[in-house]
Amino acid sequence: MFRGFRPLLRGSTYTGALFAYCGALASLPLLPFAVLPPLMWPSAPVGVQGALALLVWSVLIGVIGLARTTRRVLIACARRMLGVPLPDPVDDRRRAGGSQTAVAAGSPAPGADRWRTPVWLLAHVALGWAGAQLSILLFLAALLLPGGWAGAEAGLSLGGWSLRPESGWQSWVAALVCLLLAVALCPAVTYALRRLAPRLLGPSSAERLALAAERERELAERNRLAHELHDSIGHTLTAATIQAAVAGEVLGADPVAARAALRSIEESTRAALEDLDYVLGVLREEQGGTAPARNLADLPELLDRLRHAGTVVEPELSGDFTRVRGTLSRAAYRILQEGLTNALRHGAGGPVRVTVAAGPDALELGVVNRRGTGPKPGTGASFPTSGHGLPGLAERVRLLNGAFEAGPEGPENWRLAVRLPVRSAA
Repeated sequence: MFRGFRPLLRGSTYTGALFAYCGALASLPLLPFAVLPPLMWPSAPVGVQGALALLVWSVLIGVIGLARTTRRVLIACARRMLGVPLPDPVDDRRRAGGSQTAVAAGSPAPGADRWRTPVWLLAHVALGWAGAQLSILLFLAALLLPGGWAGAEAGLSLGGWSLRPESGWQSWVAALVCLLLAVALCPAVTYALRRLAPRLLGPSSAERLALAAERERELAERNRLAHELHDSIGHTLTAATIQAAVAGEVLGADPVAARAALRSIEESTRAALEDLDYVLGVLREEQGGTAPARNLADLPELLDRLRHAGTVVEPELSGDFTRVRGTLSRAAYRILQEGLTNALRHGAGGPVRVTVAAGPDALELGVVNRRGTGPKPGTGASFPTSGHGLPGLAERVRLLNGAFEAGPEGPENWRLAVRLPVRSAA
């Protein structure tokens, strides 16, 4: 029984009505411009002049609604005053990224939905004026009827039923009815605006596709960052652990080698901290700096760090590396880094053969090391296996349309081989 009165007890009901009435007031400055055309046509009938003024007024309100700033302001106000969960509008740059997807799906282009904001603004102003005028009239009637100030002929008529306050109690009943109707207009206006807001201020089909495309790009970027973080931090911790063990072993017998190992630990951990700071900044949606762009040009530094860890590295480099640029060069560096990390973690010592061959159509990468389990020889260091390294490498290679192979080579060695097409990835 009392459920119908609950909206009357909510503050959001009255803030929504206030929002509608403020829209009506905001349209008043346009009224002088709307009456100029009728004034220039004095011979027209009064009804025609009024219709013309109303038409010009509506056009002016609609033109203001075409501005993108107006849409942003209206969305923010609707969220605050109506309590409607509306997302921020998609800006032009992000909409352009998803417009091709929208057209391919048969949805209207982003600009085709701009009419929705003018329609919302016109409905907002119309509801505000209708609600405000009716509320004022009903409140005035509620004040005038009890004292008989409205005249003997005053009264209420609804559906053939009439109430004329000829006596005192009837005038009070009429005043109460007017007051209740005036109060009931607030939830009615608020309800109408809340129903219209998602349809006219919410994202259109093109915007929803653009948001979905943006979300897909964000997920792909976060997945790439996860690979980068796994490769960079995993390699650095593995190399630093081995280097620290080597430094501890030779600290007394060969201080120069120990210092070199410690210096290598400092350099590799500093580089890993740069990668970590960038990734965390992106994940926190902060304004990050330039992404660390490690590529094949940084391969000699990577191999030097392995040598400082006591690993014998046998590089076999061939081809024109100038053809390998951008995404392909960065991915090749990370693939080799992960392969060398696995060699450090799971190899049985001995030389590690690193192959990089840049051909006209493909880039071939290879890492071959001796298989082994248990602690690293001469260091006592052992490493747990997460199981994410090889699957992550395979996924990275698949995204570049490459070929991936990892497994035993002969009775003693483990071989990682990757072939990446140059033209499709450059």
